[in-house]
Formats: sequence, C-alpha cells, structure tokens
Amino acid sequence: MKDKITNALLEIKRGTSEIIDIENIEKLVTNYYEKNENYYVKAGFDPTAPDLHLGHTVLLQKLAIFQKYGGIVQFLIGNFTATIGDPTGKSATRKVLSDEDIIKNIQSYTTQAFKILDQSRTQIVFNKDWLEDLGASGILMLASNLTVARMLERDDFSKRYNSNTPIAVSEFLYPLLQGYDSVHLQSDIEIGGTDQKFNLLMGRQLQKSYGLNKQQAVLMMPILEGLDGVNKMSKSLGNYIGVTDEPNDMFGKILSISDELMWRYYELLSSKDLTTIQELKKGVEDKTLHPKAIKEMLAMEIVDRFHGIGAGGVARDEFTKIFAKKDIPTNLKEFTLESGINIIQALVQTNLVPSVSQGKRDLKGGAVKLDQKKIDDEKLILQKGEFVLQKGKKNFVKIIVK
Repeated sequence: MKDKITNALLEIKRGTSEIIDIENIEKLVTNYYEKNENYYVKAGFDPTAPDLHLGHTVLLQKLAIFQKYGGIVQFLIGNFTATIGDPTGKSATRKVLSDEDIIKNIQSYTTQAFKILDQSRTQIVFNKDWLEDLGASGILMLASNLTVARMLERDDFSKRYNSNTPIAVSEFLYPLLQGYDSVHLQSDIEIGGTDQKFNLLMGRQLQKSYGLNKQQAVLMMPILEGLDGVNKMSKSLGNYIGVTDEPNDMFGKILSISDELMWRYYELLSSKDLTTIQELKKGVEDKTLHPKAIKEMLAMEIVDRFHGIGAGGVARDEFTKIFAKKDIPTNLKEFTLESGINIIQALVQTNLVPSVSQGKRDLKGGAVKLDQKKIDDEKLILQKGEFVLQKGKKNFVKIIVK
C-alpha cells in the first residue's frame, strides 16, 4: 500500500512547476487508498477557441493522472467568465464572445478532452449555472474580498495601469469569479498553468472567507514549448501541433522536435510511467536505443490517442514510405545554424545555392523543400530543431538549428 501511494504521488508531482499544500494532496491520495474516498480536482477552461493543441493537453494529462489515483475531475467550462475574458497576460481588454461561439467551442473542447480523460470520472460543470444567480448583493460581497491595491500587484494589470491602457472593472472580477467557482464546487485541488497562479490562489482565499472547512491545494503546470523548443506552443507563432491535425502531419511534426525537447514532451504528454521513461532515456544515453526510434514511439502514442489505436503505426509506415520514395540519402551532410535564420540565408550557408538572388528564384520556382514540404515564403524564419533542407530532386542537407 505504501509503495502504491509513493508511486501515485511521484506521478502527480511529475513535470509540475509548483505545488501549494502538497501535504493536503498526500492526505487525499492516502485516504483514497486506505478508505476508498474520492476527492475533487477542478480545472477551468474558457471556451475561447474551438481547437486545442498539445500545449493545452498538458493540463488534461495531469487530470488523467489524478483520475488514476482517486480524483474526480471537475471539468469546468467557463461559459459565464468567458463573457468577461481572462485578463491574464493580456495587454488589452479581451473581446467578448457571443453565446453562439461559446456553445460551438464547448462542443469541440469536450469532444477533444475525452480522448484523454475518463468520462466516467469526469463531471462537466458550467459556471453560468451558479454565477448568474449571485445577483448584485452576491457580487458586492464577493468583491469585498479583494482590494484594488492587491489586484494591481498582478504584473499584467500593473503594466496596463502604468501605461494608461484601459482596464475594465469587469476584468477585476474575473479572478474573484474563478475563485468563487471553487467555493461552489468545494474543490479539493485546482490545477492550472503557471500564468494562472493569482487566480488559482483566489480559490484558496475565498474558500476560507466563505467558511468552508477546507482550502484547495494548488498545482501548477509549466507552459509547453512548441516545435522550436524556445517559445510556448502557439498557433500565432506557427510552432504548434493541433490535436485535430491529420495523423501524418501530427506524426511528422513530433518527429521534427529536437532530441532534447523529446524528453520534455515525454514528461508532460506521455502516458508512460516515470520508470519506463527513465529506462528509455538510459537506453539512448548508453546508445542501446536510437533517439529517432524513441521519438517515433512518442509520436505513435500521441497519434493513437487522438486518432485511434493503430493510427500511429500507419502514420509511421507512411512517413517511412514517403522518405524512401524520395530517395533521401541516409548520410546527409550536416550544418549547424543559428535560431532565427531566414530560409534564404539557410540555403546560402548550406551551399545549396550560390547567392541570395538564386535562392529567391529557386524558392519561387518551387524547388525548395523543408522536411518534404515545398516552401515558397522567402520571409520564413527557422527556429530550433532538426530539418532536412532540399533543393531540386537530388540536393539534400541536414540542418540543426540551435
């Protein structure tokens, strides 16, 4: 029993950035094993976009871990708070979503989430169900729990205030409303990203203010780096892997990440336990396992998760077939380039073209490919990773962007 509890806590702590009140989590997990008592883990999702990428699924993976060890997930859809917009990290007041957009996004979110979560151990809750009933007196009582000075301690609000950028009063209410969700749901644990710390702690504060006989523990997960290995995964930066990406695209994108970043993805995204991951890492270090094979294993696991068992193997075979058909040499000449290099400069520095002007002509003529995909944007910037750069049918080089 003790070993099971120890292992459960190791998996819960895995990959976390910060945990507040770990003693409470240990008690909840122990009670599950010794008394078969479940506990409630809350995570809030504002339906601000219809599609998720792998960065969003870091929280879902952690929720799935909690489900294995006694947690009942409170999957909170912020259909009320979405009408305000989470101000975290924003430099301007967020655009208010329409009810139609919110409904559409909710359907997409839940469909994608249940490819990771156990539906039988998940409660989908909507904060509109209780926040609309607070009324004016309830909102005023809620607002009395936080001072303006404390709110302005938040970095994002402080920057906007000092630069005379408008802050709507409704945005001050957002963390209070998120915290009140924890009061209503009587959550035992809340998880979120590191950027959500202020809002997550609000739940602890309000549970105490409203006389609950407990305060939720808080677990924060890091932001997942995108394909470049530097910036957070983001659609706007183009360094993302969408959970609705086609299997072949998803597989190829995962295979393009660096060997170093692969272990980060294993830690935050894989369902493999820590012992198994450590064995794989040791195999790569002592050269009994090839990093490409381990990366393929990760890619297949993630493709299987979102496209069904077996889809990863099919994507791997297709990927191998495509490269074999294109007669890509096995021993490519390698070039190390600096992150942020322009595609034209990359062509010149790898001796694929003699000049910038020739590089532009080849690009416009469709003669340039990056990992088998034609490139025609001469402003393309290459970020961190390993790629096969090709000009024409027979000229290939491997580039390592650092």
